[in-house]
Amino acid sequence: MTLTDGTYRLGPSTARLLIKTGRAGLGRRVGHDLTIEATRWSGEAVVVVGAPDRSSVSVTVETGSLEVREGTGGLKALTDADRAEIKRTLEDKDLLHTAEHPTITFRSTRVTGSPQSFEVTGDLTIKGRTHPATVHGKGNGDGLLRGWATVSQSTWGIKPYTAFLGALRLADEVRMVFEVARLEPADGSG
Repeated sequence: MTLTDGTYRLGPSTARLLIKTGRAGLGRRVGHDLTIEATRWSGEAVVVVGAPDRSSVSVTVETGSLEVREGTGGLKALTDADRAEIKRTLEDKDLLHTAEHPTITFRSTRVTGSPQSFEVTGDLTIKGRTHPATVHGKGNGDGLLRGWATVSQSTWGIKPYTAFLGALRLADEVRMVFEVARLEPADGSG
């Protein structure tokens, strides 16, 4: 499938949206690099292949839908209890404060490039704060789209998680990754 002009629906049925964290500090050997997946989110992509500046992307993620999928590194394997504790920590006031801020949104302001290599710049809103973010993407000929954006948590007022009196902490920068397996036309045809 090649990318053609149209309006497409995005969501967990056709794509994955992941957040990848890293570790910092003297205790980083103890902790885990986490892969967290958004399980409830939706979006829309308007594609104009010949005029990327007329294309747009919008995505809304439910902050309470973030689930820990993987924890690599560390001295011991990540347990179900660890996953539950991390989810509680994510929802806390110091991190995402999901009760007060139930969504994270991205709205493109500029799209450049081609279906094979593109950049989407836009406004990313987390915890009620909006700052610019740039998503870098690539498409291969069979319709699979992949991309990433690196953001600093502190820009959005998120205090990176710390433990052991600060000896173990998440790195401020996290990588948001997406993989679109297939595009679903918004009008339901296709």
